Amino acid sequence: MWLLTPELLRLGAWDLVCGWVARPQGVEPRLALQLIQESVLCVAGLRQRQCLAQRGFELVNGLPFLASDVAMHELLAGRTVADSQRLQVALGKLRHASGHFHARLLAVDPHRVRSSSKRQMRRRFGSDKAMRATKTAQTFFVLDAETHEPVCFTTGTAARTATIAAQERLELAATILDPEPGQALVLADCEHFTSELLDHVKDRTGFALLVPMPNQRATQAKLRTLPAESFTPRWAGYATAKRPYTPALSESGPFTQYIQREGERPEDYHYKAFLSTRDGDEVEALAGEFPKRWHVEEFFKNNEALGWDRAGTCNLHIRYGQMTMALVAEAALAQFRQRIGAPERDWDAKHLAKGDFGGLEGDVRVVDGQTIQVTYYNAPEAERLRRHYEDLPAQLKSEQVDPRIPWLYGFQLDFRFR
Repeated sequence: MWLLTPELLRLGAWDLVCGWVARPQGVEPRLALQLIQESVLCVAGLRQRQCLAQRGFELVNGLPFLASDVAMHELLAGRTVADSQRLQVALGKLRHASGHFHARLLAVDPHRVRSSSKRQMRRRFGSDKAMRATKTAQTFFVLDAETHEPVCFTTGTAARTATIAAQERLELAATILDPEPGQALVLADCEHFTSELLDHVKDRTGFALLVPMPNQRATQAKLRTLPAESFTPRWAGYATAKRPYTPALSESGPFTQYIQREGERPEDYHYKAFLSTRDGDEVEALAGEFPKRWHVEEFFKNNEALGWDRAGTCNLHIRYGQMTMALVAEAALAQFRQRIGAPERDWDAKHLAKGDFGGLEGDVRVVDGQTIQVTYYNAPEAERLRRHYEDLPAQLKSEQVDPRIPWLYGFQLDFRFR
């Protein structure tokens, strides 16, 4: 876990957690760091029974003990939803300034995870339809579709609809990214096709929205009545058209309907319609930009083990706090992946936790009274690690980063590879 410490320092994680707990002089910021480190290791369960207790895990957080579940529960319960959202905004602005987001294409998608809460909750089927429907907690993410990095998220009880959740998280994303009107395009799925959301995005945000229309029989019948000359052939078996369209109950229309037609013969034609709050090139929107929405599914697959694949409670204060700490962990991991490069850059969170953060052997000691020296033995590709970690204080100073680590009481950190 010492390998991640420089990235937390570059990210400003200490200032973020101190602002979140509002008690920088107490033990709470270090407990928050333990939550972040646990997310990186993809661990869950009773902390006092895990193998972390006898491996020096507590030292990397500046603690002489491993905090218990009770201490973590009290820490999370003492922070409100608004506190966690403010941390998301601060983290997002730091990442935006560091170039983690291009802020041109955003993907929004719900991520529903199995919950063990005893509350009354909606049950959903998973990918295996043969299994019984289970309780699921609702979580909604905004992802930069070009860098594949999360901007922010919201969560809620079973009563929250995708439309209401989308309005809240787009407001959070707008606070973070401050987009120019119409320059950032939000990609959504059919679940977000509502007049209420379309009106909200057009009138009250700086985003544009592109969403597929439900593929219903009535919609297909209407599209089949369009004259052939209204379509422009693009390549074999693919033609497009666009026209003004106002959904029922909309107060801000008309919008722009993009239509794609697949097939060469009239009897083989298949139509798909999309609705956008801005007018543009339909080929670029449908063939170039909308397929990038699927990167959000790749993100869930590769990173949900950080703490977004389980929900033990439906207490929103606790859920927001735990998931926001995982968001900080993901930001630090993203920096680590980019700095180290291949092959770690392409590893998912579990592989990275096992291969690097939980799989290297070494020792920790204090030298010259001000430097913590971490020695790794037989590290894979030691030359590559040595380039990024040996003489670390000088490297941090060259990046205008103070090498003194506040949660380690002002000590500096250096590495050796043997």
